[in-house]
Parts: sequence; structure tokens; C-alpha cells
Amino acid sequence: MARGDAPVLITGPPGAGKAHVARAIHSWSSQASGPAVTFSVSGTRELVQSRELFGASASAEPLLSGGHDGALAHAEGGSLILLGIDRLAASVRETLLQSLKAGRYRREGVSESAPVKARVIATARTGDASLFGDLGASTVTVAALADRPEDILPLAVHFLAEAAGEEDLEPVGFTADARRCLVEETWAGNVRELRERVRQAVKLAGDGAISVEALVLAIDGEDVPSFKEAKRGFETRYVEGLLRRCNGNISRAARLAKKDRKDFYDVIRRTGVDPGEFRP
Repeated sequence: MARGDAPVLITGPPGAGKAHVARAIHSWSSQASGPAVTFSVSGTRELVQSRELFGASASAEPLLSGGHDGALAHAEGGSLILLGIDRLAASVRETLLQSLKAGRYRREGVSESAPVKARVIATARTGDASLFGDLGASTVTVAALADRPEDILPLAVHFLAEAAGEEDLEPVGFTADARRCLVEETWAGNVRELRERVRQAVKLAGDGAISVEALVLAIDGEDVPSFKEAKRGFETRYVEGLLRRCNGNISRAARLAKKDRKDFYDVIRRTGVDPGEFRP
């Protein structure tokens, strides 16, 4: 897929690593020397989706002196990684497909069209290839982490090296019990949860080997790290659990959390979790 020029649709459950796969495809492609521009549809109001994708002239957006270059322009010579193409407004998606088919797009308020010089790599909750119309998009599905247990330990080792580097530590590895528990864990939050658990564990373990306790995989009766130390990982798992239970309904999740909707939305943004991925 990376060697071709056709659009790519990547599907899979929340936290499975779809955005990472998109960046990998870009890095292996002939566009690798160009930019990889990410545009997330989640949280982008329908009224501004078109402007963010295609751009707008100063006459169309008077508050933007000199106009606005959209994601397609910024991705010229590289790849546009479109997170959540299935959440684009129908009219905006249709305009995008027509532009890709014609090889040209138009900024709002501009009569002349510009050539499309970016490859589109998109993610979605559904594997419906019709999201790209008849453009012949390639489709790849990223399975849930629980369905590919052979990936758990290699990913954990990768995240350990990554987190240790951030903390300027020499990674030691995982204890035997920690490796066993890593494989046995259900990982409802998929790769995203695994990465956060390992990052949190490195902060707790320091120079030592990563233990079960540090991974917050301890059984009843064993010590659990303090909330302060585990806050980031806890918030992510808590938010994902609530949104999964509420099918992505932020208002309902906020009520269950006994928080004001605005305050709860701030927590969601802080964790980077996408509520749209939990909606039916």
C-alpha cells in the first residue's frame, strides 16, 4: 500500500494504533520526504470542516488576514492523514472525493482551482471502502490488541525504550511476572492503554525492572501506586471506560462522573481520547 498512490482507509477499534499505521505508511511511501499533515475531524465543527481541509481566501474569512491554507495545501508533496473520514459532513466528504477524482480542489472564496499534490491516508470506525467512492482505496483493518497477543510484548518493549529515553534512563526490562500479566491483560483500551501503562510504569520504577505493581496490573492485596503518580494513565483509562459505557455520549458520561459537562470535556481533551470512536 505504501508504494502505491491510491488513498488508504485504515479501520479498527479505538486505541488500536490506526494513526501510527497511517504515519508508517507515509514513512515507507515515495512521499516520505514530504510532510505528513494530520487533520482530526473529531472536535471540528461541520461549519469549519471545509475551510480546514481546503482553505479559504481573505474575502471568505475576513477575520483571517491573508486567508487560510487548508490541510491539503500544507500536505503538498506528502500525505494528508485524515483522522475520522467517516465523521466528515456528507457534503464535505463528497467535495473531497470529487477533488481527489479530478486532481484539483478549490479554496473557499477562490474561483481558480489548485492541483491536489498530497496522498490521503484516512482512518475510520467502519471498514466501508465506499467512504472513498470509486477511487479504488486500499483498506487495512487494525485488530484489537487482545486479538493479536503476539504483539503485546514487542510493543511493550518498544514503549519501554521510548519512555526510558524521555526520562533519560537506561531501560532494564520487565520482570517475569510483569511479562506474564502483560500477555494475560484484556487491554480494553488497546495499544493506547498499553503505551500509557508502560510510560507510567517507567516513572514509578526508575532505573529498576518494570514490575507488576508499576504496571498497575497488581492483584487484590498488593500495593497500588498513588493516584498522583498514576494520574495520567488513570484519567485515560477512566475516560475510555465511561465513553465506552455511554457509547460516546459526553453528556451522559459527565453525569456518571458527577462532573460539569465542560469540565469533563476538558479532561477528554487532556487525555487525547476521541469520543467519536465509541459511538455506534
